[in-house]
Order: sequence, then structure tokens, then C-alpha cells
Amino acid sequence: MNTHFKAIHEQYVFWLDTLGFATETVCNYGYRVTDFFLWLESKDITHIVQAEQKHINDFFDCQQTRPNTKFKGRTLSASYLNDYFTAIDKLCEFLHQMGARTSLVPTNRRITIDESQRIRRIEPFTVEEIKMLQEAINHLYPHLDHEHRQLKQEQLKLVFVLFYACGLRLSEGYNLTPAEIDFNRKTIFIRQGKGYKDRIVPMSDNVYKALQHYIYNFRNQIRCGHDRLFVQKKITLSVDLHYLHQQCDNEEIKHKRLHFHVLRHSIATHLLQNGMSVENIARFLGYGCLESTQIYTHIINR
Repeated sequence: MNTHFKAIHEQYVFWLDTLGFATETVCNYGYRVTDFFLWLESKDITHIVQAEQKHINDFFDCQQTRPNTKFKGRTLSASYLNDYFTAIDKLCEFLHQMGARTSLVPTNRRITIDESQRIRRIEPFTVEEIKMLQEAINHLYPHLDHEHRQLKQEQLKLVFVLFYACGLRLSEGYNLTPAEIDFNRKTIFIRQGKGYKDRIVPMSDNVYKALQHYIYNFRNQIRCGHDRLFVQKKITLSVDLHYLHQQCDNEEIKHKRLHFHVLRHSIATHLLQNGMSVENIARFLGYGCLESTQIYTHIINR
């Protein structure tokens, strides 16, 4: 990306952050705008004043037809495409607020998400499958020395403690610090969850013991340049979770998608199956409305 587009990108990301957008959203929109600028350069457009409204529409058309690099045989999902549309609309808004002389205007282009189709794609793991995945962690990375093997195994165990047992979103769990865990009250304080809402998540006895073990016997023994509970970077955790999925011998597990959010879907489904009310599950997960929690009723009935 040339220096001109890099400068705009840097100012755009700073502008989003100043407006109070969540860190995840700022990064997400930043990536989408980078893709747009690189696409412009591929069309021999090296300055924003050269870009026209048709270029935005052509870029959007390109995204809607290009193959999904993560899932072969698919195109990009509606929610993924909507991220592109919103990010570029925000870029147009930013350029106008900065006084740029450009004809680019927000398109307000969005794809309506088929909720029934989205629900059909959710495949939570059973309690037995979750146990199989957790048990498999102790057998991973036999080729690594003890220190590095322990680091990766302990981090994966923590993934299941937070994203499954506590039902946390990716950003909520990854940004958690030991200071936000109250062992006396057996609660976890989630700061600035989705919609900038704080909430308190209760700990079960198993979660309580697992977090105590991790913090006092592992996390406190490691020096690193941040105060997050997780030692490693987010991308490393994703790679390790993918590796666990690959190494699992169970064919039913292998045919399902394993990612952080499906662990959250799984605990919600299990809680509903065990008789917890939809209202309590909504509070536990940090949903702003009951409609979001109703999807788990549909999953169970399915």
C-alpha cells in the first residue's frame, strides 16, 4: 500500500478509535479499508481523488463474487460482506469530515441476513464432544520441549474455561486480566462487552479451580509485556484451536466447525437443555434482548 493510502488508513483508524468504536471493530474496519486501497492500486489508482463512486460499487461486486479462502466452495458470508460495506461507508464519512474534495459517498448497501439460514449453520458441540476435546489437549505437541508444550496446553485449557464454561465472546475473554477475576465472590467482571456494556459472570466450582490453577501455578510465573490473562497473541490461540480440531480422532467433531464462538453457542445450548431459563441465559451471555437467545430454543428443537 502506497504512502498516501497508508496515511489515510492511519488517520481513519485513529478517527474510529476517537469515536469510541470497540477495538475489535476498529481493527476489522481497518482491514477492510486496507483491502479496498490495495484493490484500488491494482486498478492503477494511487490517490483518493482518483477514486469514483463506481470504483466502490465495483469493489463491492468483486467481494460478493470472490471465493471464500477459509471455506472452499463458498463465497463470503452476508455478515462478512456487510462489514466491508459498513467500513467503506465509514471511510466516505471520514473523508468528508476531514474536508476531502472527493465525490465518494456512503452507499448504505447491506445484505439482509437470513436468520433461519444462520441458525441452521450453528452446530454446537455436545457435552461429550467438549470433554473429548478437553481430554485431547494433554496429548498435543509431543514434539515440543516441556516448557513450550505446557504453555500451549495451558492456553488451550483456558480457552475452554472462558469461551465455553463462561460463555465469553472472543474479545471479552482475550482482553480479560487477572485483576478482573474475583475469587472471593466467584465472579468475573467483563469490561466493555458488546454494546459497551459491563457485566458480571458467575464462576462454577470447576471454573474457580481451573482459573486458580492457571493464575497461581502458571500465569504468575511468566513475565510478559502486558497484563492480559492469556500470554500469547490472539492469532496464536486461533492456530492452536485449529490444531486441536485437526488432531482429534472423533469424526463427528471433525465434521463440525470449531472456533471460539461455537464454544459460546455450545454452553448456551447445554444450559437451556439443563433447564436454565432463557432470561437467565441472556444475562449470562450479555445479550441485550431475549430474541438473540431464542436461537438456542430453535437449535434444541431442530
